Amino acid sequence: MSRDAAAYLFLMVRGQHHAGESPDRYLRVVLIGGILLTLIIFTGAAVRLTESGLGCEDWPTCDGEKIVPELNFHGWVEFGNRLLSGVVAIGTIAAVLWARRREPRRPDLIRWAWYLVAGVVAQVIVGGITVLVDLHPLLVSTHFLLSILLLWMVVVLWFKATGGIGRPEPLVDAPTVRHSLGLIAVATALLVTGTVVTGSGPNSGDFRADRFNLDLTWAARIHAVMAWVTLAVMVTLALRLVRAGRPVSTVSPAIIAAVAQGGVGYLQYGIGVPPGLVMVHIVGAVAVWLLVLRQHFLLFERPIEVGVPPRRRSSDRTTYEANFLGG
Repeated sequence: MSRDAAAYLFLMVRGQHHAGESPDRYLRVVLIGGILLTLIIFTGAAVRLTESGLGCEDWPTCDGEKIVPELNFHGWVEFGNRLLSGVVAIGTIAAVLWARRREPRRPDLIRWAWYLVAGVVAQVIVGGITVLVDLHPLLVSTHFLLSILLLWMVVVLWFKATGGIGRPEPLVDAPTVRHSLGLIAVATALLVTGTVVTGSGPNSGDFRADRFNLDLTWAARIHAVMAWVTLAVMVTLALRLVRAGRPVSTVSPAIIAAVAQGGVGYLQYGIGVPPGLVMVHIVGAVAVWLLVLRQHFLLFERPIEVGVPPRRRSSDRTTYEANFLGG
């Protein structure tokens, strides 16, 4: 997180904000929430990859009595992730508070901000249950997929906040929109099969953790097939955009990230799934997911927001979308 973003989060916690928040300022709040929701995925992965999943063997306490662990590596890796979960919760609550104070006030933004809060609460509960059942892979997978769902929610909130109330106007024909939705569907299936591979292999988070009773080789092959299907859908979408005269840059970053991600996946499987490469693969998975969402939302134009000066609308579209969506 940048120093500016961290300072802004500090102001959120202290409640130092203006009586009426501008759309620009609200977009900054959503951006911070997105950064935090992304960061918690990586720290959660670090907990698993350092075998610290049961560094705190109880929840919500660490050992049944104390909330804070003893001075040991695994305990503090797990506890640090719990602390960050609290920061994420503050960030999502701030998204609600800022949405209520935003001018002009938008009920749709308030509603989607509350969805984020509900998602984070569900994430915390699932995380606690995961510890209590000794990191069962089904719960670990659910925990990760909830994080992916939260990323989708924050991107939707971002997209809505860049324009006005109402249905966005598609910039392409209906078949292209359906193709893009198909890409989101296969990318989701790719993530799900990835969690099955993770739950069937090493790097369980603790030596006591169960594994799926599945053949790792076949789980990896199915995941690889889904990766190739996802790439094929991306490439055919790019060709469709070219034929329609639309910029291929809408989907090309996702294609590049997917190719790189596939290379890392084959490499890590071939050399025994070392934790360092697994972390790179997780970062890649998040990047591909965000870029897949990006390409879809860039196929639409948001309505102009009534009451927002034209110069601010221009700033919203160019500066904030460039930062968060990469456009």
